[in-house]
Amino acid sequence: MIALVQRVASARVEVDERVTGEIGPGLLLFVCAEPCDAAAQAERLIQKVLKLRVFADDAGRMNKSLEDVRGGLLIVSQFTLAAELAGGNRPSFSAAAPPAQARALYDELVALARGRHAPVASGEFGAAMRVHMVGDGPVTIPLCVR
Repeated sequence: MIALVQRVASARVEVDERVTGEIGPGLLLFVCAEPCDAAAQAERLIQKVLKLRVFADDAGRMNKSLEDVRGGLLIVSQFTLAAELAGGNRPSFSAAAPPAQARALYDELVALARGRHAPVASGEFGAAMRVHMVGDGPVTIPLCVR
């Protein structure tokens, strides 16, 4: 799975002017499934994200995790993370998992997160979404879990 994690002061997702997910301070997680991915990759990704030490401790060092600070997690499906530009300027997304597989893995990822952490919010798979976020830092970290 390919992911992009952003530390945020707040974030929300809207579909057709309806808020589908919203958090205060925490992490915004964009995620893309690849054809070789299965539930094991979703499991490893959630474990990594919940323990990722990107929040300040009392000394101001990035030493605390999302679990430590009890921050929010907003998960958004983002197939464009699999973009390939080797053939020119128009991206190809053939490296992304097919929609049925991607939806199942996205649903699995959200369920795993909700089973281990609160609050967890999400976007809407396959929808045209508007993602609003106020970055904190900025702290943006790419992750790839195989």
